[in-house]
Amino acid sequence: MQLSGNHTFNAPPSVMWNLLMDENVLARLVPGISRLERTGDNTFASTLAIKLGPVSGSFNGSLELEELKEPESFVLKVQQKSSIGNAASAIKIKLSPVNEQQTEMEFNGVVKLSGLLASMGQRVVGGVSGTLTKQFFSNLESELERKQSAST
Repeated sequence: MQLSGNHTFNAPPSVMWNLLMDENVLARLVPGISRLERTGDNTFASTLAIKLGPVSGSFNGSLELEELKEPESFVLKVQQKSSIGNAASAIKIKLSPVNEQQTEMEFNGVVKLSGLLASMGQRVVGGVSGTLTKQFFSNLESELERKQSAST
């Protein structure tokens, strides 16, 4: 399944980069994450709890940040396993300045599903991924507001 989209934030790319590289912030941004534990320089063990239509599950696996080009882009790789199936993704995140105080975040990548997850069909999983994307952007907006409030 292909994932892509964009969102403009009221912060320069360097601020966005620092937020996305902070493991504590990242744990608050990703919907459903209950654990994010550093295992290496840019690698983490993760646990997610997600409801997909009528099915819910707890996923365990890894999250990696690769191809880091500060403050422009990186690839977010996720491998998750559960009793209802497995998910693997590689999402390219690109941060582009709109002006001095705004950044457009674009993402583009592929998610591969197996097991019950794959058999549920594109429509259910696609709808859930759209919801999770909106939650991620909303969470990131909240983090920016919290950071800007703390610095004033």
